[in-house]
Formats: sequence, C-alpha cells, structure tokens
Amino acid sequence: MFDAIYGENYHISMKKLIFQKFLKDVLKSFIVISFSISLIVWVIQAVGFLDFVTSDGHSLSIYFSYTIFNFPKIIHRILPFTFFISLFFTISQYELNNELILYWGNGITKIQFINIVILYSILMFLFQIFLGSYISPMSQDKSRSFLRSSNVDFFPSLMKPGKFIDTVADLTIFIKSKNSSGLFENIFLHEAEKSNESIKIKKSQTIQAKSGFLVNKNGNRYFELYNGRITNIENEKISNVSFEKIKFDLSKYTSQTITYPKIQEAPSRDLFNCLYYTHKKEVNKFTAKFLRCEKNTLENVKEEFIKRFFKPLYLIAIGLMCSLSIITSKENKNYNHYRLFLFIAIFFIIVISEVSLRYSAESDGLMFGLIALPLIFFLTIYIPLITKFKNKI
Repeated sequence: MFDAIYGENYHISMKKLIFQKFLKDVLKSFIVISFSISLIVWVIQAVGFLDFVTSDGHSLSIYFSYTIFNFPKIIHRILPFTFFISLFFTISQYELNNELILYWGNGITKIQFINIVILYSILMFLFQIFLGSYISPMSQDKSRSFLRSSNVDFFPSLMKPGKFIDTVADLTIFIKSKNSSGLFENIFLHEAEKSNESIKIKKSQTIQAKSGFLVNKNGNRYFELYNGRITNIENEKISNVSFEKIKFDLSKYTSQTITYPKIQEAPSRDLFNCLYYTHKKEVNKFTAKFLRCEKNTLENVKEEFIKRFFKPLYLIAIGLMCSLSIITSKENKNYNHYRLFLFIAIFFIIVISEVSLRYSAESDGLMFGLIALPLIFFLTIYIPLITKFKNKI
C-alpha cells in the first residue's frame, strides 16, 4: 500500500515537473520572440516617428519619450502571432527531440496535455486583455501627453532656406538664405487670418525683413528682424509700417500635431460608458464629447472595445490548434504535411481575427457573431477531441 501511495505521489510530482518545464520553455521562447520582433517593429516605427515629431517642431527628448511609450502597443498587436510561433515550435521541437515520450511514459494522456496548453492559452488571453485594456491605452496617452505639453522649441531645424514652413498653427515662414554666422536673409512671415465674431473683426499680418536672427533667450523664442515692413489687414483695410528692428515672438505658437487623445488612447472605462449610454440612449452632447462618443466615431469605439476584450479569445483557439500537433507522431510519413497544414490553418485564424475586427462594428448582429466565432471554433474542435480520448483520460 505504501509503495502504491509513494508511486502515485511520484507520478504526480513528475507530472508537475514535466509541465513546469514545458511552460517555462514556451514562456522563454515567447519572451525572446516577442521582444525581438517588437524591437524590430519599434525601430522601424521610430524612424518614421523621427520625421513626424521633429518636422512638427518638437525636441529630440520629446521624440525619445514619445517612441518609448509606444512599445506596449507594439507588443499588444503582435502578441497573437508571437504566442502562436512560440507554442507551435516548442511543441514541434519536443516531438522532434522525442521529449514527448517522457510525457506518455509518466502516464500523461494527450487530452491532459491539450488541457494544459488550453490553460496556458487562457492565462495568455487574460494577459492580452490586461495589456490591451489598460497598459497599452495608458502608455499611448502618456506618449501623446509629451506632445500636448511640448512647446515648439525646435525652430532651428525647421528653418530651412528656400522652403515654406507651415509646421506651426496660424503662421507661415519663408527664408531665402542663411549664412555661416546664422543670419537669415529675405524673411517672410505671415500670420493667418483671425476672426472675432462678437465684434466682427477679421485681421491678418504679413512681415517682410531683409535679415534677422533666431534667438532663444531664457526659454523664449523670437525672431530679431532688421529693415523691413509690416502689412496689417483688418476688415479689408490695409496699413503698412516700416521698421529698422523688431522682435517677433514665436513662443505663442503651437505645433499642428494632433494632441487630443485618440480612441486607441481612451481608458476602457470611457469606451464602456460610451456603449452603455448609447444603448440606453442617454448620450447628450457633453457626455458624447467627454466619452469620445460622437455619432461619427461610435463604430470606432465599438471596434476598439471588441479589440481589447473579445479579440483575445482567438488566443484560446490558437492554443488548441497548436496542441493538435501531438496527435500525429513524427514517425508518421505524413507528419510534415500535417504540421504544415496546422501552421497554415493557425495563420489563417490570425488573419481572420484581424480582418473580422474591421467589420465587427457595422451592426450589432455582426458584432455578436464575430465575438462568438472563436468560441464556436474552439468548441467545434475540442468536443470531438474529448470524445476521441475519453477512454484514455
């Protein structure tokens, strides 16, 4: 009896160790692949962000802060693919190295192995929800906050001779040339027309100067202009003023970068409230604006909500599909074809999850149908598996 109990405890202990090693191998592979691919994507995006951020007048410190906080979004987007690759190839490697024989030799059935993979997939499903509903929106909002709080302090790099510069709102700048001492020549500045409806005034201003310097003094940026003329237009009345030297303040101008939070950056609470109040038909103008819940953006809100909370369901189906590779042994002459078929099928599932998301918000029926699709797919495969292996459980 003691031997029987000891033997049973030994097998239980061995099963735990075996499964712990498997999960560690998968997790290690997942982390390495995720970080490697994310880093490549991040570098590619960072190159694009460099032109986007600096050409809009922001400093390099803003650029680095902006790009770094976009990293969680990249991980969230590629997670289904990296999860699939890490799990699929870890199981395949186990089969090719005959490590799965250790499982079957210690009394582990194939359905038990599949259930462990499903459990791991559920944990990854919860992780992606947490990443997509909290970490990624928060980091994206933090990233854009650097642009919102940034002053246009990168004027020196924007001052490119021979080009019209309209990076800052309500101001157009043209400089013909610049010499080695930093002196700009033939400067043209135009302030866009501004209106005051209450007193019915429309006015704009144009400044032409023969030369000038760009000055940054105590954090204040301004042009010091020499020998020019100011043309003021107010309600179609034109007046001209000549000058020998003036200071044109640049610190009051802001970047034209979109700095308000996007739907992807909105807290999940806002998205939920938007859908809830829309369903209750209680969305007023103030609430709609606060919740990013205007009529023309409602479909985008639905799509974002589904992406955060329901698209991760596909991870469970992906995990189940990956575990099917243990059904056929490498000794089978069709093993390579079978593994290739599984790989293509799982990749196709990932494509479906991405494509279906774009149409999920077109109608409530389509939305609920696409939400249920991964569950239907999972049950369609898992129930026959239980039936097939029920005598081995």
